[in-house]
Amino acid sequence: MLDFMGLKNEMVLGLDIGGTNMRVGLFNGLELVNHYAEPIRNRNDEKDTLNQLIGIIQKFYSSDVKAIGIGVPSVVDPSTGTVYNAVNIPSWVEVPLREIIENAFQTPVFVNNDANCFALGEYYFGAGKNKEHMVGLILGTGTGAGIICNGKLLAGRNNGAGEFGMIPYRDSDFEHYCSGGFFEQIYGISSLKAYQHATNNENEGLKIWVAFGKHLAELVKTILFSVDPELIVIGGGLAQAYTFYYPSLIESLKDFAFKNSLEHLKIKKSSLSNAALFGAASLFYDHNR
Repeated sequence: MLDFMGLKNEMVLGLDIGGTNMRVGLFNGLELVNHYAEPIRNRNDEKDTLNQLIGIIQKFYSSDVKAIGIGVPSVVDPSTGTVYNAVNIPSWVEVPLREIIENAFQTPVFVNNDANCFALGEYYFGAGKNKEHMVGLILGTGTGAGIICNGKLLAGRNNGAGEFGMIPYRDSDFEHYCSGGFFEQIYGISSLKAYQHATNNENEGLKIWVAFGKHLAELVKTILFSVDPELIVIGGGLAQAYTFYYPSLIESLKDFAFKNSLEHLKIKKSSLSNAALFGAASLFYDHNR
């Protein structure tokens, strides 16, 4: 597909505005040729953080760069590239990010939230290749998802498609039970500590992950009823514990009403290195399909 579109040798920059770092990757078509990261400095100063972002772009930018893709953990209006209430940068209340970066570099810029970028990265470069209907599910501090439908990112009217974590579940919502907060709020320990207990084959730790898998199964059922994908790729910090919750997840899916959907569903852990950078760069590829 990329060969046909004439994009294979295009130079693209992908940027990930993460919880701790700003990261940039230089892509030559399908290949990540260089990347760099540095800690976010003054989160409470909008101008300072934007200047820092421009600075790391400059490290790899040249006239050969055809586009810049940026993934941000926030609400994003992709039609304007405006970022609202960035989770990790309090000063980014309403930032016209695309306009600012395009003015600085005179290069097309594409902005979207991190979950959508993750789904696109998996679709173009990871487990989602040749899968026209898939969901990229991020399990970490929160619960986020991006949806690929008929080979294209499904955004919805307000770019709100895929916010499965906000759907009411039990006494709260799915994010309460399917993210790192589950371990602290229900068991009083961090997900890292629960992972260490399970790695040491401690029974209590193993039981916690079994419970997590059961809740995650209910989220997967909701995804199946909503968009009926052929693949769900799990990423985020909790993906590392995949082997501890996968058996109870699969077992708890057995009573799902639509057997045909379940039979054709694959659930995989992401194995894509630098997935956030690949996803940000994929905003350009998706735009040009």
